[in-house]
Amino acid sequence: MDTTAPRPTARVSIQTADFDLGAEVAAVRSAGSALDLGVGAVASFIGTVRDRNGGQAGEVSAMELEHYPGMTERAIEAMIDEAMRRFDIRGARVVHRVGPLMPGDQIVLVAVSSAHRGQAFMACEFLMDYLKTQAPFWKKETTPEGARWVDARVADDAALARWGIQAGNAPA
Repeated sequence: MDTTAPRPTARVSIQTADFDLGAEVAAVRSAGSALDLGVGAVASFIGTVRDRNGGQAGEVSAMELEHYPGMTERAIEAMIDEAMRRFDIRGARVVHRVGPLMPGDQIVLVAVSSAHRGQAFMACEFLMDYLKTQAPFWKKETTPEGARWVDARVADDAALARWGIQAGNAPA
């Protein structure tokens, strides 16, 4: 898979390039090539690189995200399938960037369409919680002390648990 350019018709895109919210929302609002007139709501979440990880501003000067090509896309497709089973949604799109990123850069987009806002909001939050704990990504931050791999967080496992899914990713 080409990880340099977005593919707006796919449900999942892992890419080095930045993404455009307007183009991505248009993609999740369409059914194939036509506007899906049954869509009454689109909920989205964009995650960005912070300049800190629980510490002071300026602590993180860069981040690098790695993934396992093919496996990552399949895992996220399965997450979207699960969201489609759990919620009354019409479409979903996940865009996740990999490679070197700087504070302020966009990292991830989750966009969900539905007939009604409640289902779109819940599915969007579910997908983000699932991504944080189950998607095969590895994050390395550059700090004044050097580069460090970022461990999973207990709070992320707890967020997923409220959906009835147990994850033991965070160190004990």
